[in-house]
Amino acid sequence: MLPKYFQKEFGFKDLKKILIIAGPCVVENKSVIFRTCERLKEITAKLKLPFVFKSSYNKANRTSGKSFRGIGMDKALQILADAKKEFSVPVITDIHSELEAGIAAEVADILQIPAFLCRQTELIETAAETGRIINIKKGQFISAYDMKYQAEKAEAVGSKKIILTERGTFFGYNNLVVDFRNLVIMKKFGFPVIFDATHSVQMPSKEKGISGGNPEYIEPLAKAAAAVGVDGFFIETHPEPSRALSDGSNMLPLDKLQKLLVKLINISHLVD
Repeated sequence: MLPKYFQKEFGFKDLKKILIIAGPCVVENKSVIFRTCERLKEITAKLKLPFVFKSSYNKANRTSGKSFRGIGMDKALQILADAKKEFSVPVITDIHSELEAGIAAEVADILQIPAFLCRQTELIETAAETGRIINIKKGQFISAYDMKYQAEKAEAVGSKKIILTERGTFFGYNNLVVDFRNLVIMKKFGFPVIFDATHSVQMPSKEKGISGGNPEYIEPLAKAAAAVGVDGFFIETHPEPSRALSDGSNMLPLDKLQKLLVKLINISHLVD
């Protein structure tokens, strides 16, 4: 169940429904963002699910310096602001430094702490001080138990609006596994827990400086998370993943999302 502040800030009517955080990995252009956001709004409205649109104005955590990072912070944030207004949806985006927190908070309703930066104390504190909801993604390299201390960093500066997200754990080189105990462990800390179904199937730095992925496992892992019991799902999706400029190999095709969400809803109804 989502906390009451989701109802107050976003007008979500049923806090018992699973939250859907979805969108392209990074802002590529206005056309892709608007096309994806419009369709996601239609799908989630039809299924009566609370929805937050996700896309990053910049991708700082790249394996290679030659990889696409973005179209520029100002331009990308303006596109996110336009989508937010056009489709009346809340927006979430990554931040990578304390300086970016206040700037991004002018547009984003939720600030996301990337997994690789989840232990950056000042980043978490600065994000929390903006008053926005913050989503802390569990690093691939830390224990779920350690996420308690990351959340406490936000609480220490007065924030109670915290989300924790599971996105897999390093299993040797170039591979991730999901330990579903992590969902149960993090729920005990008293915050909403989200399952990132797309980054969990990523194969970091697998393909000559570009991360690969196994998108065929998105559905079974998401089903398992729904059976364990989560408050929502983080799903990166794109109209044409093969042409996406970032993380295309582990994104879900947009035309497959609705069918997956129906299955997740049915499973979640069976969970206490």
